[in-house]
Amino acid sequence: MYSASLKVGEKQLRLETGRVAKQAAAECTVSYGDTIVLVCVSYKPDASEGIDFLPLTVDYRELSFAAGKIPGGFIKRETRPSESEILISRLIDRPMRTLFPKEFRNEVQIIANLLSSDVEHEPDTFGIIGAATALLMSELPFTKPIAAVKVGLVDGKYVINPTLDQQGNSRLNIIIAGTRDSVVMIEGSAKEASEEEVIKAIRLAQPEIVRIIDIEEEMVKNVGKEKVNLISSFVEESLSAEIRQALGDEIDQVFLFKEKKAHEDAVYELIKVTSEKLKERDDNIEDKVKHVVDELLRTKMREMVLKEKKRMDGRGLEEIRPVSCEIGLLPRTHGSAIFTRGQTQSLAVTTLGTASDEQRVDDIYGEESKSFMLHYNFPPFSTGDVRPMRGPGRREIGHGVLSERAIAPVLPEETQFPYTIRVVSNILESNGSSSMASVCGSSLALMDAGVPIKTAVSGISVGLVKEGEQYALLTDIVGAEDHYGDMDFKVAGTKDGVTAIQLDLKIEGLSVDILSQAIERARTARLEILKVMNSTISTPRSELSKYAPKIVVFSIAKAKIGEVIGPGGKVIRKIIADNDVEIDIDDDGKVTIAGEDRQNVEKAQETVKSIVQEAEVGKTYIGVVKRITSFGAFVEILPGKEGLVHISKLSRQRVRRVEDVVKLGDEIVVKVSNIDDQGRINLIRKE
Repeated sequence: MYSASLKVGEKQLRLETGRVAKQAAAECTVSYGDTIVLVCVSYKPDASEGIDFLPLTVDYRELSFAAGKIPGGFIKRETRPSESEILISRLIDRPMRTLFPKEFRNEVQIIANLLSSDVEHEPDTFGIIGAATALLMSELPFTKPIAAVKVGLVDGKYVINPTLDQQGNSRLNIIIAGTRDSVVMIEGSAKEASEEEVIKAIRLAQPEIVRIIDIEEEMVKNVGKEKVNLISSFVEESLSAEIRQALGDEIDQVFLFKEKKAHEDAVYELIKVTSEKLKERDDNIEDKVKHVVDELLRTKMREMVLKEKKRMDGRGLEEIRPVSCEIGLLPRTHGSAIFTRGQTQSLAVTTLGTASDEQRVDDIYGEESKSFMLHYNFPPFSTGDVRPMRGPGRREIGHGVLSERAIAPVLPEETQFPYTIRVVSNILESNGSSSMASVCGSSLALMDAGVPIKTAVSGISVGLVKEGEQYALLTDIVGAEDHYGDMDFKVAGTKDGVTAIQLDLKIEGLSVDILSQAIERARTARLEILKVMNSTISTPRSELSKYAPKIVVFSIAKAKIGEVIGPGGKVIRKIIADNDVEIDIDDDGKVTIAGEDRQNVEKAQETVKSIVQEAEVGKTYIGVVKRITSFGAFVEILPGKEGLVHISKLSRQRVRRVEDVVKLGDEIVVKVSNIDDQGRINLIRKE
């Protein structure tokens, strides 16, 4: 067993190996305070046949016992991964994938298990550190050390690895993964933080990353395994030369087609014709021709950008594709919009609901409810493909959460707008950065629905082509530029600052200086898109859709909650049934009434208020006779509150029998004469 440790932020970070999981290719246990993550790496010794990419799988799981809990539900065990687990799996995957050699095609599996949680620190960065250390110690061809930290900005001060409580009060929360001298991956959200604040957070993370890499390399030096040559070319050199010769100059003709479909059709036809020419040469010739064509297209695209300053679709390096916006397209929805940028199009729809529509989340951190959800759908027709639709995949979940984080900072407070909000972004067409189109479409749909968001939000993706010291940034990348380029840098925000940020690279890292240029390029583009959006709708509609539920929120005294609910819930059930509404009362006395009909909602509100209302001496009420006795009549002046009209107070004239003056069910006008020490109400009939 070997371990190494250092202090990061406020706690000790400890790496350990050699105690458990000894049959894995490598393992690393990462501890931070009482949070412990075990990361194990396994791989197949032979390269996968017929594929030209790295078959890497990352699975992060939170075991309930880590927080001293038993899983909920009937089965009482961990089943499908939660949204949080999927997001952390993706977070671990993204920086690792880019650092494997391009020719490495062996199947690799990384499994990270949360074994203990202090319920203060999220384990996401520890999963990255554990995976990187395990891969470095293994015999796999992974040799570039990386580490990760989270940076917050709390009360004007930057905090390394902030707690969950601190993150709630933080102006920004950003995870930065990097090498000794560059950034590899970024994921984060902010409350309209300035670009300067974001870049400062990234710079502050770098020294901490270097310190963590030091102990990773100490682990490798002492217990690391000797690296094994597992690199194998997908296409042997001689066959590659034959394919290139068979392609001839036809490869250059592909770039004459600026439109995506025409370009893809030309590439498909070129692969088909060339494969037919060489069909006797190899059983898997079509895949190998496709691989060579892909490499040639990549080289040609990069040369065009760096040498000719030209892009595949003819735009300038800083030029955004044409943008158009439409709102109010779907008459029975609560809010709708179509945002189109070039050949990327999002149909965003907002639906408003009540408290009962909130999403219940039960994880190791406890139970909570989400009143805002943004879901992203990517149907196959959006790219002209055919594939089964089996629910949202990891990519769809990740894009939805990124868009949700971008929008969340501009949403109204619950006290101002007590609705549950669900936005769905359906991608109708895709050619690059559909997640940022979702942000723009969602912002428009929320305004169309009348949700009082603070301001509009837009997003853009900036790409990169880099060869040695020469590089070029590309604003608003299309799918091919994402595929052949080196970076996908998504930035979303308002006119005042950044709300979400995500960086993925295909190279081993990027300097903060280049990132600074990219984030400024994104700001310029974001503001340009906001102008188009604001010309369509600049402020939220003043009224909600007539099809949206009607909600009122008010407070009652805690002592009165029981009266509203009634014995066994009798009173509240009657109000709900009589008015066809939903009523929710929390422990603090906050009452929420929701329904489809405004009049019914207001009637239910009046009923609840009358129940909790106290009778006032000297005030006149219209009451109903509920009981008659020999000495007077008991009249209900407020729901559940009765007072006595003594027989002598029923009329100015003498009354022999109460029944001679009033009957059960009669409505009479009474005045409160006094309320005694026991709370008994005495009434006088007014004629």
